[in-house]
Amino acid sequence: MQLQHSIWLFHAILATGLALWLSLAAINNLHAFHGAVWAVGNTMRMDPLRQDPTIVTPLLRRALTSLTLHRLSLGVVLALQLLAAVAAWTGVALFLGASPTAALPWLNLALCAMAAFLLLMHLGGLWFGYWIVQEGLQTTHLVLLLWTIALFLLFNAQRT
Repeated sequence: MQLQHSIWLFHAILATGLALWLSLAAINNLHAFHGAVWAVGNTMRMDPLRQDPTIVTPLLRRALTSLTLHRLSLGVVLALQLLAAVAAWTGVALFLGASPTAALPWLNLALCAMAAFLLLMHLGGLWFGYWIVQEGLQTTHLVLLLWTIALFLLFNAQRT
């Protein structure tokens, strides 16, 4: 196998994996919207800080109990996930059918939308103090953001 073919294959696998991951994330949130709203609300209500042992912090004043705001927050994330998934699949189709150069703007759009929803989740979590008792969730958001950055750098490495 030639080097350029192996690089193409690696990029194709990662682009397809990205599109699949984004699709599954959006499908999961669509399919289990009620449960996902509850999970978002759990953080926005700051419920984990109120569980034993209760953590007393002035940050608790930031808690939001509005179900409408919980739904709206998830709706924004879901819209970005759907945009990212559609852009990623468009990029994969162009990557496989036309050229990596034609696919790159679509893959970059997918990664931009992914970075946007991950930053929204991370910054929202930071606002609601999730680093205090939801370290695993914060770590997941950070790792996914690092994955997004790594894919962006990989896909754009030859063009920068």
